[in-house]
Amino acid sequence: MTARHFLLTVILLLAFSVQALANPLPLIVQVSPTARITNIAAALGATLVDTVPGANIHLLNVPVVPSSLTASSLGIEWMELNTGVTLPGFIQVGILTVPGTTVSDWYKYQPSMQLIRAGAALPYSAGRAVVVADINSQVDYAHPALIGHLTSGYDFVATRPAGSTALNQAETGFLDQAETGFLDQAETGFLDEYGASILDHSQAGSLYSLNPAYSHGTLCAGVIAAIAPASMIMPLRVFDDAGRSDIFTIAKAIRYAVQHGAQVINMSFGTLKPSPALSNAINYARNADVIMAASAGNNNTSNPQYPAALSGVLTIAATDLLDRKASFSNFGSSVFVTAPGVKIFSAYPGGYYSIVSGTSFSAPMVAGTAALIRSLRTARVSTSISVGSVNINSRNPGYVNQLGYGRIDVRQAVNPN
Repeated sequence: MTARHFLLTVILLLAFSVQALANPLPLIVQVSPTARITNIAAALGATLVDTVPGANIHLLNVPVVPSSLTASSLGIEWMELNTGVTLPGFIQVGILTVPGTTVSDWYKYQPSMQLIRAGAALPYSAGRAVVVADINSQVDYAHPALIGHLTSGYDFVATRPAGSTALNQAETGFLDQAETGFLDQAETGFLDEYGASILDHSQAGSLYSLNPAYSHGTLCAGVIAAIAPASMIMPLRVFDDAGRSDIFTIAKAIRYAVQHGAQVINMSFGTLKPSPALSNAINYARNADVIMAASAGNNNTSNPQYPAALSGVLTIAATDLLDRKASFSNFGSSVFVTAPGVKIFSAYPGGYYSIVSGTSFSAPMVAGTAALIRSLRTARVSTSISVGSVNINSRNPGYVNQLGYGRIDVRQAVNPN
């Protein structure tokens, strides 16, 4: 090699090194109990960004991803790039206002909750002494429908360490359809009964222009509060106001929920890519006897999404008031049960309410049901839900055995006698 070629090679290597340092790769690693993460980071030329408490799981920023052989020799048991996760799209029919004299939980009488006999279950159990963690976007703590239903949670977005990054964080693709014409007679009558009215855009100001991630956490918490009003909801914020999060933060939140007393976890989100970090966190919760419910997804496909499709998680699909699969809902062998997910009324930030559709709002119905059962007994919670469900195969001839055990019946699940 000539001196000129040698110099050119050195320059190229330096340029590559500078580029790698300028654009580090976020790598999740689990290390063996005998390995020291500081030594591993030094060997890889990496920066330690964050650690999952109580686990040998860490987030590193590395210049290059090490080979499997190198990783193993350093004491790394498994590794994966920290990828982005976005909240699923949902349909927003409208934002509602109610008179000041209307009770804050008026929406618990909505047609969907009448169908699943949620109110009929409350004389047997209201979920007392059960904590339900909701891994979601920010929640409106001051909403009248949520006051008295929330316990202390944690904001993983506001407390993210410097240097936290994730790959493939695409913008969220929410469906925001502010249309009211397709409300049926029962739903319109329900609105009239409680004096609720849908705000038009001139009345709502900028509300309709906000990213729906802003309301997703409040909406899901509102559903849980209506189904299990005596349970306590632990809001864990992992998604920012644009609906973005990442695998490491979600895995960290799942472990946090278990370590801080949650007996039920609701997860109204998903990713299409299997993840060792998510699997590890789910197994941790499962071994702690925590009941987990997750949305099946809104892509009208049988392709699994995670964490819903992981063993130990109850995968929830969405149906309408006629027990037909929602047009958007995923289906398939991983589905455990279905719950209403079309035109669901729930709490919206700022003291408002909203009508929304998506499997995101089916999952908290099952999480709330699990809280009711868990308040009475610790064993066979999922079995109670499945055995108590209504077979809806006849309503869904194109999806026989693709919608799990059927649509939930809360009263039957709580007290089958």
